[in-house]
Amino acid sequence: MEQVQTELVETITAFAQSDLASGTSGNLSARTDDGMLITPSSVAYQDIGQADLVSMSPDARWATTRNRRPSSEWRLHLDIYAHRPDAHAVVHCHPRFATALAVHSREIGPFHYMVAVAGGANIRCAGYATFGSQELSDNVLAALEDRRACLMAHHGLVTVGDSPAAALALAIEVEALAAHLLTALALGEPPLLSDGQMNDVLNKMQSGAGYGSSPGEEAST
Repeated sequence: MEQVQTELVETITAFAQSDLASGTSGNLSARTDDGMLITPSSVAYQDIGQADLVSMSPDARWATTRNRRPSSEWRLHLDIYAHRPDAHAVVHCHPRFATALAVHSREIGPFHYMVAVAGGANIRCAGYATFGSQELSDNVLAALEDRRACLMAHHGLVTVGDSPAAALALAIEVEALAAHLLTALALGEPPLLSDGQMNDVLNKMQSGAGYGSSPGEEAST
């Protein structure tokens, strides 16, 4: 538990210093042996320490060493862990460019090969539902099928990873892709890569070739 707490707080600190954070909006969590740890509601990220994290069980019972309440999106996080055994951390945020696309319920299609980092040929946009609701959680789970990221209509972005740092890194990458897409749209609808081209990229990533496969090997592609 202590290692998970340390990793989560370190990632929260990095999140606070990134362009993804805005006030106290958004939330981060990490899986634990008996449920999850999640950021508290209405506490500035730069002020969150280990004692501020809220521990929640799969049946939504929660406890904290301070007078903190779990983020209003706790249901979304718990449901992701219940349905995605590969997810060990979740980042939910409202970054500028990804949210702009989400306001239009627009997915990120294969305009760039790096879309594949989210696990497929596109990054879907989940249908809108009220924050904190079961409907929103269900919509996000559907959009995340076979994916590690999705947009949320009129809301923001969700990413999952095998660690808090990995989920944050993916959120940063998706926000960069959203910025590239919005820039490209100024010239009109961008051409898209074919299914075959995206499959080649996905196969290469899954095989471990490039993107950190070994020091110096295609790491900056």
